[in-house]
Amino acid sequence: MTEQDTTTETETRQRRVLTGTVVSDKMDKTIVVQVQRRFKHPRYRKYVSERLRYKAHDETNQAKVGDVVRIVSCRPLSREKRWALQAIVEKATLV
Repeated sequence: MTEQDTTTETETRQRRVLTGTVVSDKMDKTIVVQVQRRFKHPRYRKYVSERLRYKAHDETNQAKVGDVVRIVSCRPLSREKRWALQAIVEKATLV
């Protein structure tokens, strides 16, 4: 067996990547990201909007409310936190 043949399934598995808006940054090293998606309902063939909120790890507390961010799945860091901040796509505009 070669080195490549012995890779485990977790090493070759792709991580999920989502893009959403930061709705809360009040916790230390944690942000709440709201991800919105539209899909066609399988039975009624009508487009439905779905909003899900994920808690993500932000090590440096750099993301602020209103920022558009990219989050990536990771190992469980706490009871509800299974995502990590990958990048800030767009900073919030000051009004």
